[in-house]
Amino acid sequence: MSRIRAKNEEKIIRAASRVFAEHGYAATKTADIAELAQLPKPNIYYYFGSKDNLYRAVLESVVEPLLAASAPFEEHEDPLTALTAYIRVKLLISRDYPYASKVFASEIMHGAPRLPEDIIARLSEQTQTLSARLNQWMEQGLMTRLEPRHLLFAIWASTQTYADFNWQITMALGKDKLDDADYDQAAEVITRMVIEGCRVSSVAEA
Repeated sequence: MSRIRAKNEEKIIRAASRVFAEHGYAATKTADIAELAQLPKPNIYYYFGSKDNLYRAVLESVVEPLLAASAPFEEHEDPLTALTAYIRVKLLISRDYPYASKVFASEIMHGAPRLPEDIIARLSEQTQTLSARLNQWMEQGLMTRLEPRHLLFAIWASTQTYADFNWQITMALGKDKLDDADYDQAAEVITRMVIEGCRVSSVAEA
């Protein structure tokens, strides 16, 4: 039963991500989510209890990967390795959670009125942790000294745009859908911009 529940919850969250992304919170109807998920409407309330709870679940479905993306900063002493891995993971989140990312972006753009306080606190803590790590590398002379939070903002903008502005990117590339090669090329470009622009060096070279 737990396997069935997990499968149905995932189907509902994925369907809800798309409907919330396309119509916004206020205009989204649980009936439309149920239809897209190919499940009876009562299942929405059985698994999530309310539209608000389902919306939070959608936000959490992308926030959790975003929080986990900071792992390279904790696992690697070398900023070259950590930043390269971090940028790639961020791009893969845009690839794998495109609709949930749009929901998260829309929530932020509207002043985060429904973003739970505990999620805000965790995101804020992550920013402080990442900034401190970047500061450490700067103090070690492993990268150019600059305001670390603005560097993070630049990385977030350049990676999350592949989900949030997917239409514009596919239009510019003249294709209907991005493939793995596009994400590989994006990772190469963004990584080179950060590594070369910030003069990042490895611990071995220091």
